[in-house]
Amino acid sequence: MSALPSPLFALVDGNNFYVSCERVFRPSLCGRAVVVLSNNDGCAIARSNESRALGIKMGTPWFEIRDKLPEGSVVALSANFGLYGDMSNRMMSIAAGLGPEQEIYSIDESFIDLAGVRDVTRRAVQVRSRIHTWIGIPCGVGIGQTKTLAKLANHVAKTAERKPGSYPDDLAQVANLAALPPSDLDAVLQATELGDIWGIGRRIGQQLKDAGLATALDVVRLDAAMVRARWGVVLERTVRELQGMPCIDLEGQPPAKKEIASTRSFGRPVTHLEDLIEAVTEFAQRAAEKLRRQDGVAGQVAVFVHTSPHRREQPQYSRATVVPLRKPTADTAALVQAAVRGMREIYRPGFLMAKAGVHLLDLQDGSVKQGELALDEGVQDRSGLMRAFDELNLRYGRGTVAMASTGLTGDRRAWVMRQERKTPNYTTCWESMPTAVA
Repeated sequence: MSALPSPLFALVDGNNFYVSCERVFRPSLCGRAVVVLSNNDGCAIARSNESRALGIKMGTPWFEIRDKLPEGSVVALSANFGLYGDMSNRMMSIAAGLGPEQEIYSIDESFIDLAGVRDVTRRAVQVRSRIHTWIGIPCGVGIGQTKTLAKLANHVAKTAERKPGSYPDDLAQVANLAALPPSDLDAVLQATELGDIWGIGRRIGQQLKDAGLATALDVVRLDAAMVRARWGVVLERTVRELQGMPCIDLEGQPPAKKEIASTRSFGRPVTHLEDLIEAVTEFAQRAAEKLRRQDGVAGQVAVFVHTSPHRREQPQYSRATVVPLRKPTADTAALVQAAVRGMREIYRPGFLMAKAGVHLLDLQDGSVKQGELALDEGVQDRSGLMRAFDELNLRYGRGTVAMASTGLTGDRRAWVMRQERKTPNYTTCWESMPTAVA
């Protein structure tokens, strides 16, 4: 009887994804130092290679970058999450052609099961080229016998391209660790630091360094049983995965969230209750959409609001409350009503509120129904209405249909976040679509 083929996984990851999405529609940004800023244009959440070369680190506040570097040396853009989400969907649909199963791990990463795929390296090169040609996003592809090795291979593929000499040149862009001779694989592992291993965080990494380990090869040579006894099952799983034993399955369908949150820092301080009600209405609507997307219902709604902890010279205030629902629901109206009731309860005048949010708690599967006597004439099944609600917003854009308490003044609302450097919604808005002039 012939042995079963060894499992093989690929990780497809967009390079500097947010920046790459911006460069697709603004080629003039290619070769320039670019950073994408977080909500309210706060700090860097994505950096081009040129920005990294200038020493800009992830999370660096924009005012520090602006004040320390020469004027015009860095292009800063507000995050355009609508654009990034749409480009992600396009990239994932192309990447799915690499193998029979796909797990979308994040907005710019997906694992692919390569079971039954022949000549995987050549096919990976083709799919990477297809993504770059069709939608303009450069990618790195890593291939390994486990998801951890595929993640490591992806790091090798991207680093070998960005920093020539760090790894063998033939591993740039697409790295298949499963195809390497043992001695070559050991050399790659020896060149990889502990912090570059998926599953080893800062705390465990420091403990491993204190124990005399420095590279991925040192981790591979550990005894898995000893690791479990000393550091626990999570690190043991990482060690076994690095040794080529699959311990992490591919998740074709992401697990349902146990809590759904929608929160925002405000673009400017908010003092009026009416503005805070608009904000939590918007947050509850978005959370309700996510809840219905996983076919769930919520039993409680938590609401919070607080002032800026960074402005200690101002009066400080922070409050939260949990509003229980009569029965678990995914109805936007019921969730918004609970959020508004909670905000009215915790609001206090005289404070400059900087952030608020809504958390949906006690989540359950929507197939589990709680029955009740129809003593209230208002009790009715509104699931069809909610489906129409979501379909209209999906087709015509978020906010097309909304609860009245969210306000009708668009970006002029007092609480909306600051996005002074945001580019157009090139792929999701007809008015923003680029046009060619003959």
